[in-house]
Formats: sequence, structure tokens, C-alpha cells
Amino acid sequence: MLEYLQRMARYNQWMNQKLYAKVQLLSAEEIAKDRGAFFGSMLGTLNHLLVADMFWFRRFSGSKACKQALAPMRALSMPSSLNDILYEDIQVLAGARQEMDALILSFSDTWNEETLKETIQYRNMKGEKYQQQLGALLQHVFNHQTHHRGQMTTLLFQAGIDPEATDLLVMMMHEA
Repeated sequence: MLEYLQRMARYNQWMNQKLYAKVQLLSAEEIAKDRGAFFGSMLGTLNHLLVADMFWFRRFSGSKACKQALAPMRALSMPSSLNDILYEDIQVLAGARQEMDALILSFSDTWNEETLKETIQYRNMKGEKYQQQLGALLQHVFNHQTHHRGQMTTLLFQAGIDPEATDLLVMMMHEA
């Protein structure tokens, strides 16, 4: 599980860099254009991905095993909902995404099998209490990212941009 999740942290950063490079080939109007996606536009979808990560990693930052590695999360002003547009400028959003991905990668270097078994207690957006092992929650976070990045590739195709290969295997071949 440890090796898999650390690979997913690297994949997360790799794919985000690829997608942002492709999105930035478009005009601000094209990026913000409502294309009928769940979060409307590319801008809405990319903001959602950042917002969701902020919520999850802030939740993780309260646990004993994650407190030190995720200390920067506790200093952030948090969005109020999952569809908040934190940044309308794609350059600023890309910078915030790069910072989040760097924090995730740094955090992944602190994991071990025991850390991943740590029980995280949290509240969802409705205030309901839950608990789950960190490893399982990280699987969810990375799956969530992959899901919405899949939507982003469709939105890019609709805008006439080929996102190119997005498979985990492609990244793994570049690492070898």
C-alpha cells in the first residue's frame, strides 16, 4: 500500500502539471466557458480539485501522525464549499496547485505502513462525523483527482486540445 500511494502522489503531480500546461494554451474565456461539466468549466473543475484537496489535507493535519508534515494546511483560509472559485486567473490557480502538489509529495515522504493505518476522525461537509484509516482516505483522494482529471481531458478535447497520454503506466515508463 505504501509504495502504491507514494506512486499515486507522484502521478497526481505529474498529471496536474500536464493538464495545467494544456489548459494554459487556451484563452481565459475558453477556460471559464461553461461546457456542461459537473463544475461547469475547466476553471470550475480545476478549482474544485484544489478545494477538495484543501479540505482533505486539512482534515488529515489534525491527526497526530500527520500534524507536523501538514502544518501549513492549518494556516490556510478554507473555502466554504466544494464549488468555490478560489482563483479566476489560471496562472494563480496553477501556482496554488503546484504548492499543494509539493506539499502532498513532501507529506508522502513521511508515510510508513503504520502511518497509513492511523485512524483519521473527521466531519464531512454536512458536519457528520466519520473515521477511516489514512491509507483508505488517501486512496479516495487520489481516485477523486483521477476522476475529475478524466473529465478535464474531455473538456480539453472539446476545446480542440489533445491532452496526450494520461495513463499511470506512461508516467511509470518515464520514471524507469
